[in-house]
Amino acid sequence: MDGFDEEAFNKFFPSSFGKQEKSVDVDSQINRSKRAEVSAQLTLEGNEPSTSTSAPGAQQAGSEDEKRDDDNHSDDSGDDSDDDEDEFPVSHELVLKTHERAVTTMTVDPSGARLITGSTDCTLKLHDFASMTPSTIRAFKSVDPSLKKQSAAQDTHAVHYAAFNPLSPSYVLVVTATAQPRILDRDGETLTEFVKGDMYLRDLHHTKGHISEVTCGAWSPSDLNLCATAGSDSTIRVWDANVGRSQREVIVHKSRAAGSAGRTKMTAIAWGTPKQGGSDILVGAGLDGSLAMWSGNGPYTRPSAEIRDAHVKNTWTSGLDVSSDGRLVISRGGDDTIKLWDTRKFKTPVTTIEHKSTSFRYPTSNIKFSPSSANVLVGSETGHLHILNPATLRPELVTPVTPGSPLITVFWHEKLNQILTGSANAETHVLYNPTTSFKGAATVMSKAPKRRHLDDNVTLTTDLTQGLAGDSVVVGSNGVPHYSSATWSARHPNVGLTASGRSRDPRRPHLPLQTPFAQSTPDERHIRENIPLSSMRDEDPREALLKYAEKAEKDPIFTKAYKETQPDAIYADLSDDEEKGPEKKKARR
Repeated sequence: MDGFDEEAFNKFFPSSFGKQEKSVDVDSQINRSKRAEVSAQLTLEGNEPSTSTSAPGAQQAGSEDEKRDDDNHSDDSGDDSDDDEDEFPVSHELVLKTHERAVTTMTVDPSGARLITGSTDCTLKLHDFASMTPSTIRAFKSVDPSLKKQSAAQDTHAVHYAAFNPLSPSYVLVVTATAQPRILDRDGETLTEFVKGDMYLRDLHHTKGHISEVTCGAWSPSDLNLCATAGSDSTIRVWDANVGRSQREVIVHKSRAAGSAGRTKMTAIAWGTPKQGGSDILVGAGLDGSLAMWSGNGPYTRPSAEIRDAHVKNTWTSGLDVSSDGRLVISRGGDDTIKLWDTRKFKTPVTTIEHKSTSFRYPTSNIKFSPSSANVLVGSETGHLHILNPATLRPELVTPVTPGSPLITVFWHEKLNQILTGSANAETHVLYNPTTSFKGAATVMSKAPKRRHLDDNVTLTTDLTQGLAGDSVVVGSNGVPHYSSATWSARHPNVGLTASGRSRDPRRPHLPLQTPFAQSTPDERHIRENIPLSSMRDEDPREALLKYAEKAEKDPIFTKAYKETQPDAIYADLSDDEEKGPEKKKARR
């Protein structure tokens, strides 16, 4: 056909029928999550970042000579920055603001689908990356693990530690500021509650559980049923996750510090994994500055190696971790130092650097090896993330995450290749790289934002969350109202409920349904015309009876048959002087 414009024809007629979905520009959406500043300038010591920061999209100010040098070496610096972004997944971030106070611990299941964060607001927040979108970044459930029943009114406690079982993601070890750790399932329900020991027994080997606050915990890397917890009662206890009435093993750490009576608080533990051929070891740190190591498989009668003065006495060693090959141990002490130890020569530290500690305010401040143990992650008091070289402990990258707010906990997930951080300002940051990270935050930012429904606009809808009693009025398409036997609450049975049918907030009391008659009082005319005998409500009952007295005397209804035969009543006459006294009782014979 001559003169036929195929391009105009295709634009006018769609290629498919039905509702057309708007396409989402994923690249621009991910670019909005790009961080303004990835790296920070370091001081000469290389410990803390300098106070100067660069504006988004601008280079740091400098002298003319520095600018010329930057121009001359622009190609090299560009390559280095690209390499850093490819090596460390920190170019983009996803921010979660689901807590009210400082985030003290976090864990992600091995598959990378579920994130659990703990805080000093005494709650655990459960997040699913698959259910979140860029406009709906929130937790799907909040759990208070210190409560035996979510509806009970009990004291709540801060969350110190939470971790998924690396061998079975259906188990979560949770340590709160109590003497009883717990095992939860992945939905936050309590499976096992470990028993509390008898505090009046002097020998701690004979107690069935901790007798004071538990500070930290760790899962066994080789047995999915074993976990360990350390407490302020100077013990490390190995538990069977399925048995809560008594621990399996008790390790009593005897302190040699003067004046401690052989006891000290255990501040941190780490259970090394032998996945790269290393040995299975259990390492613990005490408040007396000691560092002890046991074999992960036992016996636990005495430590295989011990360092008495690993850190300064009476300083809280908050962070402890073992490398994937089981040869290196990293410790973060309360004496503002980070030390690297070799398990084969467990006497003196291999490397020591100065790093400002935050354990005096946040005792759960941790330090972690990367999944390959090629780097060490640690947060700082200034809110910066430090990625250190494990050989020299010098920073390879320092990037601001929450400037001005201390960075408490860090975690690098192996499968997601994403770094998660928790800060004192109640924010959880998920750092990722769209090219090297998989799932997790990358999936969330690749989704289309959730469309705003008409019911979300309060000005255009009526609040029917409590439902209607009886028949509800429905207006048809022709504008004629009719009654429907199905109420609004019956047609929406899952509003305000979880997937299992329970209330989203189990502690919230049951609210009775509010009927339309409870919202307004009917008028007096309606009551007088439609409710029988309603006028008697405002009438005096005595006056109502007395108006029939004369009629009852003239024309009696009940005694009319005995009017002629009824005898006259004769009463005894009593004089004024006589008074009727009480009757005398008959004397018993």
